[in-house]
This record gives sequence, structure tokens and C-alpha cells, in this order.
Amino acid sequence: MVTGDNKQQTANGKEAWNRIALPVERDVARILDRALEGEDISVDDATLLFDVRGPALTAVMHTADELRRRTVGDVVTYVINRNINFTNVCIKHCGFCAFSRDHREEEGYFLPMEEVVRRAREAWDLGAREICVQAGLPPKMDGYYYVELTKAIKRELSDMHIHGFSPEEVLYGAVRARCSIEEYLVALRDAGVGSLPGTSAEILDQEVRDVISQGRITKDQWVDVITTAHRVGLRTTSTIMYEHIETSRQKAAHIGLLRDIQRETGGFTEFVPLSFIASEAPMFAKGLVPGIRPGATGAEVMKMYAVSRIMLNNWIPNLQASWVKEGPKLAQMALDAGCNDFMGTLINESISTSAGAIYGQRMAPREMRALIREMGRLPAERNTMYEIVREFGPEPDDHFDPLDLADGTDERFGSYVKLTQAAEFKFADQYQRQVVSTEQVVGSR
Repeated sequence: MVTGDNKQQTANGKEAWNRIALPVERDVARILDRALEGEDISVDDATLLFDVRGPALTAVMHTADELRRRTVGDVVTYVINRNINFTNVCIKHCGFCAFSRDHREEEGYFLPMEEVVRRAREAWDLGAREICVQAGLPPKMDGYYYVELTKAIKRELSDMHIHGFSPEEVLYGAVRARCSIEEYLVALRDAGVGSLPGTSAEILDQEVRDVISQGRITKDQWVDVITTAHRVGLRTTSTIMYEHIETSRQKAAHIGLLRDIQRETGGFTEFVPLSFIASEAPMFAKGLVPGIRPGATGAEVMKMYAVSRIMLNNWIPNLQASWVKEGPKLAQMALDAGCNDFMGTLINESISTSAGAIYGQRMAPREMRALIREMGRLPAERNTMYEIVREFGPEPDDHFDPLDLADGTDERFGSYVKLTQAAEFKFADQYQRQVVSTEQVVGSR
């Protein structure tokens, strides 16, 4: 029963809502209406959404959150995993990368296969069922090194999922092995690689790439590696690195291209927006690129997540919030801007940390679940393919993973700084020994 007072309160509520909604421009409202009706918005539409401010940004976020709720519900997933970046030596000199070193530098390191396997075994004992293996591109590398490294891990840990080798690394391996991209991907698959990171995407616009990463894998080569991986049965993630020199149109076109690939192949497991970490990046710290921006603001981060959800909702249902790039607080808020995944535990994080990210190398599962619950969502552990391993309720639980109980200091797990200073892993000493032994293995096949 509606009383007079209730009617007045309802009328006042509608007036308040109208005051909130009025500042949203009509063309923005039309785009959001179409998205809520299940349509795919265009690149032009997304370009407009990337430029909204104020109440319109709030409306874009609410729309993304509603689409997320309809498509994947209130469960927020995470994976227990470990990053293993086995070398920081690279023949490329990308303007955004503070991780890589020249092979002649003292800070160059190389983890031998036995150390990579040891770290993978330690991750398994801590509850991880995925390792992410990526690194620099060392000079004169034997082309089949990635294949042999995969085999070494699988001999020790047959059930570990290897999420390994970016499109840049696949291209490099294929060139060094003098084989086609497809042949190389099949060799990785047959050796035991389970999926590929969709990194080295940056902005899929060649003009931008020629400025920030001249000589890096081209846009067309990236697309070729990714679509070929999908064709041979290897699923991949998809990524973007944003807020450096790209325009709103270029961001929208990047996401539109990923959507087109997904329509064709269905091979993407997720989309991972990665904001540019500027403080130690050479192109920012040394002023190498005119007009370079210092990374994303909070509003720009929220826009990226929200517009990504709106563009990709019908095709890539999983959108990952990066606590490494944005910190736990902003990653939490991303859960209200279309995100449904809270990334992984990582255990070791070197690439963002070296660029100046300040939010730590690892996060324990219990901490993730607490952050997820604070946002009124339901935490769940997943595997790489987004299959649920364990669901948790809305209230604090008494479940402890081994990683929750592990000593979380760098003394146990190491850090990027320690790697660059470790005498036992100096690139000049370890790489020659490893390359020679790998060449002997390959030559005997």
C-alpha cells in the first residue's frame, strides 16, 4: 500500500534520479541503451565512451556492471599461479620496458632449466596449478629452447598447466628454429604448453608500435601468431597496454580487432587491460617520446574496464582486474566497472615491478577473497580455462591454502632485484652452459 508520504518520497526519488541522469548526453545514453539491449557497440561508439566524464562515466560503469551481472553473475574468480620470468636479457629495446637488460650488462640474469623446474615444483607444493613462463629474447638462442624448457617442466610436473610464451617469443623461436609459426606452435603444444599469454599486444596499431616499440613484433604478426595458436588448439589471453601515446580511437579499434578475432576463432579466455607503468619506463623517464603520458588516472582505468566490458560482453565474458598495475583498492573498484576476475597470486612479479609498480609481488588467496567479499561478490578459485575449482560463500571462511601459510618474504621466493644481483644466475655464466646443453639435446633428436 502506497501512502501519501510514500508517494511524495517516490516522486522525490524520481526527481533526484532525473537530476542524476540529465547530465548524460543523449548520444551516450543511446549507446548504453543499445548495449543493454544486447547489441555490439561500434568502434565509433566506444571512442565516444572513452571520452566521457563525470556522471556519464558513472553511467558507463553502471552499464558495464549490469552487463557483467547478466553474463557471468556475481562470482569473482582468481587463480593460484606463479610467474617465472627466466631471463631479463633481450635483443629488443622497447620504450616502455624497464625489465630488459642487454646481454653485456651486469644486471642480466638467466635461470637454468633446473631452477625453472625447481620454482615450478615449489609453486605446485604451494597449491598452484598454473605457471606463467615468459622472458626476454636472449641473443643467439637455440630456436627450440622454449620447447625443451617445456618438456623439462612437464617431465617433473605432468599436471601443471604451462601458460607460456608470448607471441613475441613464439615468433622469435620460430625464426631461430627456421620453421613456420604453425610448426612452432604445434611443437610447443605437443611438448606440453597449455595456453599462451596474449601479451606483446600493447596497442594493435602499427603507427603507435613504431614509436613505442620499434622492431617489436608487428600488429599483423601478432594477429597471425594468435589466430594460428587458436587454430592448432591453443587458447590465449588478450591484452592491451594503454595511456601512453594512444588515442581513444586507437584503444577502441584495438578492442574491436580482438572482438573480430574472437568472432572468428573463439580462442580468447579473457581480456586483460594493463595500464602503462611510467616511472621507470625509458620512454617516459628519459623523455624519449614526445607527448608521452604518465600512465592512467583512476578515471581512465575505470573507463577502460567499463568500455571493454560493453564492447566484449557478447564475445569475451571474462574481464580481469589487475591488482599488480592498479593496486588492491582500485582493482576492487574495477569489480563495479565490469570485471569478474581478480587475476592470480603470481608469487613472483618482475615486469611491472621493474617498471615502478609498487603493489607487491604476490597476493595470498585469503586476501583476495576478503577484497572480493568487501564488494559484495562471491569469490571462487578457477583454473586457467575459467573452470571453477572451489567456490566460497559470502562470509569469511576457514580455508587456508599452503600459500596463505607460507612465509611471504623475498628471502623465500626471491625478487627481481635479487635476481639481477644474484651471482649464481649471472647471464654471462649461465646462458652459455644452457645453450650448449640445449643444442646437444636438439641435435640428438
